[in-house]
Amino acid sequence: MRFTLAAFILFVIMRVRGERIPFDRSSVSLYVTLAVLSFSIPFALVYWGEVYIGSGLAAILFAAHPFIVAAESHLFLPDERLNPFKIIGILLGFLGVLVIFWADLHVGGSSTGGMLAILVSSLMQGTALVIAKRKGVNISPNALSIGGMLFGIVILLGMALVFEDVSRVRLDQKGILSILYLAVFGTVIAFGTYYWLLKRVEAVYLSLIALVTPVLAVVLGSLWLQESLSPRIYSGAGLVLFGILIANGKDILSKVQSRRAGV
Repeated sequence: MRFTLAAFILFVIMRVRGERIPFDRSSVSLYVTLAVLSFSIPFALVYWGEVYIGSGLAAILFAAHPFIVAAESHLFLPDERLNPFKIIGILLGFLGVLVIFWADLHVGGSSTGGMLAILVSSLMQGTALVIAKRKGVNISPNALSIGGMLFGIVILLGMALVFEDVSRVRLDQKGILSILYLAVFGTVIAFGTYYWLLKRVEAVYLSLIALVTPVLAVVLGSLWLQESLSPRIYSGAGLVLFGILIANGKDILSKVQSRRAGV
């Protein structure tokens, strides 16, 4: 339902802007790939996995995402090789997430299936990011989003009909508002920005979003739910941000050197 509404909104936006969705063989192949690896199965795995494991453990497991993207970028994107800055930055960011959720980390008693679901989702999303970077250069961000969504909707609908009790669905005000928020902010804006950035920054830098999201979650929890922020959380958030800075270290040094040369 979320993706159906988001796809409709994107379609209207593209019509207003005069954009077209390419439907040649290579484009459709990419849409199907993104549908499978990004817009359907990974979402289902995350939501299913979090039924059986805590959100802290889920955040730590999904923080494997930058490692996957870094490794695959090094292998399949010749212009985005690993360097010491990226490796150290990702390790520091992961350590920061670990520090933030250390008190909530309860592996004992957690479902092995739930943990595997989060890890597989992270692997699939990382692979989708690298494939989109490699093959989606000539496709607009909106077209990548709506193309992947259209095929993803079919897959998710089939999964829902097979695995879910659809008769129990109740669309009350809270449910409708949740779907509207996820469709507009969590899909149209989020994925449009995501693919727009993908054309402008290296894939591994974009994957660091997986480390930033937990930091934003605890900050928003403090602002809206009056949850207390302990020194441990501040330390973890600092490590995440410092790790992102270090990961970008080579590019930052290059820009500084270029400016000095220009002066």
